[in-house]
Amino acid sequence: MASSTSEPVPEVSSSTSPSVVRRHVHVGLGGAGSVVNGSTSADRARKRSARRRAKGKSTAAAGADDHGVLIKYGSLVLLVVQMVGLVMLMRYTRTQSAGSNNENLYLASTAVFVMEAMKFIICLGVIYYQVGTVTAFAHEVHQNLCNSPAELLKLSVPSFLYTVQNNLLYLALTNLDAATYQVCYQLKILTTAVFSAVLLSRKFSRTKWIAILILTIGVAIVETSGSGDEQSQGAGDESSREHLVGIIAVICAACTSGFNGVYFERVSLAVISFFVALRYLTRL
Repeated sequence: MASSTSEPVPEVSSSTSPSVVRRHVHVGLGGAGSVVNGSTSADRARKRSARRRAKGKSTAAAGADDHGVLIKYGSLVLLVVQMVGLVMLMRYTRTQSAGSNNENLYLASTAVFVMEAMKFIICLGVIYYQVGTVTAFAHEVHQNLCNSPAELLKLSVPSFLYTVQNNLLYLALTNLDAATYQVCYQLKILTTAVFSAVLLSRKFSRTKWIAILILTIGVAIVETSGSGDEQSQGAGDESSREHLVGIIAVICAACTSGFNGVYFERVSLAVISFFVALRYLTRL
């Protein structure tokens, strides 16, 4: 390797002086050393480049992980704010706009209709944003609404029950305070577990059932405490009846919420299994 790139060393005769011999030998060794040093420098440069690429990949992976954690916890915070704010605003509007005989109170059915209409418009906007063109948007809507009547019929069941549930929530917040409503509505965890065990044959550990039982006992204690406070304050029959109506409404809403979630999961699993089986058959 060194001999191919170094300068040729002339033959040394007996008449050549020792200084000339040393100079030619030094030139030959210097050429070989430059080649070795050049290859070593190239190896070091490649190693530095590889280290920089590995460091860049690790930095990008760490940034992606941080971004995912931010989205996860940010979504959780927004969900909590949305649920608490929704309850507070619904309670405020149902109490502040009411007159002495509920003459100025808006209809809960009207509020539910407007809310569902806004959801529908937002969903259409999201679909249009995803497809990008009017033709593709019309094809997407026609494909999922007109060409899939069976799936549309299956999804109409939770849609109807969600409408009933929203009306029940308005009725419950009209007759209950926000704190009692929020605690009692957590019974949806119990109803979801029961419907999951019945419809999906899902098994829960003893610890989970104990936790659900403790939650139920806590809701019962809150309800008993609220009823005792009303009786100690000398509340009339009208107030007691409104409280009972609110409790029945929130329990029914918890039942519909649990059933809707489990039913939707079952339908989704059935659709996913169908498409997986169809893809498998098409590959045979």
